[in-house]
Amino acid sequence: MKQVKLTLLFLVINFGALAIGSWLMNNGPLSDWYTNLNQAPWTPPGIVFGIAWTFIMICFSIFLGKQFTTNYNSKILSVFIIQFILNVSWNYIFFNQHLVLIGLISIVLLTATLFYYFFKLSNKTGGYKYLLLPYMIWLCIATSLNLYILIHN
Repeated sequence: MKQVKLTLLFLVINFGALAIGSWLMNNGPLSDWYTNLNQAPWTPPGIVFGIAWTFIMICFSIFLGKQFTTNYNSKILSVFIIQFILNVSWNYIFFNQHLVLIGLISIVLLTATLFYYFFKLSNKTGGYKYLLLPYMIWLCIATSLNLYILIHN
C-alpha cells in the first residue's frame, strides 16, 4: 500500500514538473525560434514528445514508488531533486532563453543523473530499475537533438 501511495505522489510531482516545464517553454517546439532552426533529420514529430513524456513519467513514477519504499535515503532524495530541477530548467534554458549550449550542458547532466540512478542507486529495486530505460533512451535522443542544433545553427 505504501508503494502505491508513493507512486501516486510521484505521478503528481512528475507530471507537475512537466506542466511547469511546459509553462516555462514560451511556446516551445511551436515557437518561431524553434521551427526556424536547422533541426536534426531524426527529430520526431511534435506529437511524439507528449506521448513519450507521458509514458516516461508513468514508468519513472512507478520506479520511484518502489525505490522510496525499499531503499529510501537522503542521497536518493537529493538525486531526485537534482533530476527534477534539471528536467524543468532545461525547458526554460533551451526554449525560453535560447541558450543552446547551456541547454546541452543541462541535458547532459540530466542524462548523467538518470544513468547514475540506474547503475548506482537502483540495486534494491529488482526489475523495477528497467523502468528507467525509456527515460534514459529519450534523454539520449534529446541530447543528440540539442547537440545537432548547437552544431548546425
